[in-house]
Amino acid sequence: MEKSIAIICGGGPAPGINTVISTLAKTFLKDGYKVIGVHHGYQGLLSDEPELKIFDFHHADRIFSRGGSTLIMSRFKPKDSDFKPDFFKKHNVKLLVTIGGDDTASTANRLTKYLQDQHLTISHIHVPKTIDNDLPLPDRNPTFGFHTAKDEGVRIGNTVYEDARTSENWFVMSAMGRSAGHLAFGIASACHFQMMIIPEMFNKTNITFDKIINMIISSIVKCKIKGVEYGVALVSEGVFHFMDEEEIINSGINFTYDDHGHPELGNVSKSHIFNYLLQVRLKEIGLQIKSRPVELGYELRCCNPIAFDLTLCTLLGIGVKKLYDQGISGCIVSANSRGDISPLYLKDFEDENGKIPPRLVDIDSDMAQLFIKNLFYIQEKDYENAKQYVSNPEAYDFKKILNWD
Repeated sequence: MEKSIAIICGGGPAPGINTVISTLAKTFLKDGYKVIGVHHGYQGLLSDEPELKIFDFHHADRIFSRGGSTLIMSRFKPKDSDFKPDFFKKHNVKLLVTIGGDDTASTANRLTKYLQDQHLTISHIHVPKTIDNDLPLPDRNPTFGFHTAKDEGVRIGNTVYEDARTSENWFVMSAMGRSAGHLAFGIASACHFQMMIIPEMFNKTNITFDKIINMIISSIVKCKIKGVEYGVALVSEGVFHFMDEEEIINSGINFTYDDHGHPELGNVSKSHIFNYLLQVRLKEIGLQIKSRPVELGYELRCCNPIAFDLTLCTLLGIGVKKLYDQGISGCIVSANSRGDISPLYLKDFEDENGKIPPRLVDIDSDMAQLFIKNLFYIQEKDYENAKQYVSNPEAYDFKKILNWD
């Protein structure tokens, strides 16, 4: 019976998924394998009638430079009781390739252990994917899709900044990044935005809406002192994930709530929240400033990969074949800064609680500190000039807000 490999995609999209899939298909087809793509992630793989895509060279060749994923993705996380060997037996699967985050990888580890108990030896290799760039890869190497998402974010950001300058308005922008501010940092610094707020900045104080809004006003006032009547403030959505839930619930925003009583953050535009709270505060202090919200979210996930990610994703796809040929299984494929392929294991990343701590922006690095120094914000030397706009300029002192003094 013809031997095959199976490919599934978990989580949300990232530019370069199709490049990985295409490379895998071309590489394994050349070696005589049947290449089976499974739609709907684990839900499809473990269903009675999975939706399949059988790859040939021509389909693989058509998709390698496209955004999105030719395989429909799913966040479904199966329980051990959902596992069954049917698909793997029927198709003589020798290798399961998963593309996704750490949940997708750890589920595959559970599944392959189950299959082993069923006397089926299936290799597993995982290709890590996230535009958040928060997986602690060696050499601080980027995760695939990050550079493309940043590139698209910069393209949109530059257009928004041009609008701010043209119309003398302010824009409050929000960017994806669940646990870390890499994407917001990369976009804001490349676009010369006047203010950037990422969770890593709050390393010496807790995060509150008051502090975030005061930092934006600090930038607005400093710009006015300098004769600049426009600007963009970019806030990473990650600030929500480090904020006390009570702070979110008491914000005055009308959230929907899940079955456990937690606010459903995925149902709301973060930029609208920040802009609304900013406008409320500006009216309270009597500053007439027009500001508009811009959300950088789903726009970044399915764009065509740029050259960096085309190369990286091709290398990772070929790297899967290299590791498989070496008999290596249960690992993550990784490339270092020289392009050498090596296996990594979830246990290499996990802390003592079995969780993978996110790779954060190194806020104390020279790069971060230089970019932060270049932002617009009130300092003690600005207090006198700031009094024409706010009665208590010390409340808007950037470093005091962050407790950096």
